[in-house]
Amino acid sequence: MSTLTQAGTAAAARVVDAVKVYGGGDTEVRALDGVSVDFPAGRFTAIMGPSGSGKSTLMHCAAGLDGLTSGSALIGDTDLSALDDRRLTLLRRERIGFVFQAFNLLPTLTVAENITLPLDLAGTAPDRSRLDALIDAVGLRDRLHHRPGELSGGQQQRVAVARAFAGSPDVVFADEPTGNLDSRSGEEVLRLLGDTVRRTGRTVVMVTHDPVAAAHADEVVFLADGRLVDRIERPTPDVVLDRMKSLDPRDRRGAAT
Repeated sequence: MSTLTQAGTAAAARVVDAVKVYGGGDTEVRALDGVSVDFPAGRFTAIMGPSGSGKSTLMHCAAGLDGLTSGSALIGDTDLSALDDRRLTLLRRERIGFVFQAFNLLPTLTVAENITLPLDLAGTAPDRSRLDALIDAVGLRDRLHHRPGELSGGQQQRVAVARAFAGSPDVVFADEPTGNLDSRSGEEVLRLLGDTVRRTGRTVVMVTHDPVAAAHADEVVFLADGRLVDRIERPTPDVVLDRMKSLDPRDRRGAAT
């Protein structure tokens, strides 16, 4: 039976009492300090926090890209810590999609080949009708035979989004997906992520520092000093910005003087 969130929706991913410590002794850094948070299935969740708050660490541990010092990270009901390297690799390939700030496309492959790469690695034949719908959704049908170097940054990121969803993963993790894009291209990519969640019922978890980007999500999770400090549903840029200001140590110091 799938784990349920407080709202009664199955959690596509979650961490429980997550602790992540880097280094030791005088150089020890506690990047996550007992975080428990769920990411509901069929929802678009943004993770925000000041620099050094642990937001990227949380995403990397939830996605199985990094291991926790203690606590649990789960995809559905599968505890990632119980998997050996081979099974963890298979899980990431079959049940998780990734979108990165730097696109991470293979320059020697065409757009079409980059999109189907997860399926090719898994030895899985694509569902042609679903793949065609995905290609149309990202608006790159006339670019399928181009290589990444022939595309704009926004187009490359749309390829990365299509690749992330190509294998019908349980959850897609997006790490600052608009960080290298201009505002117009970034808006297109964010709208694409949101539309794909609503159209397919898939789950997106996005790390961002941008209140405008976060406002595209259904919910924003806030971290500070490695701890979960707030969650806001139906966010607006102004509400997110105000909450971020309250978490920034520089702004708190300014208010106290």
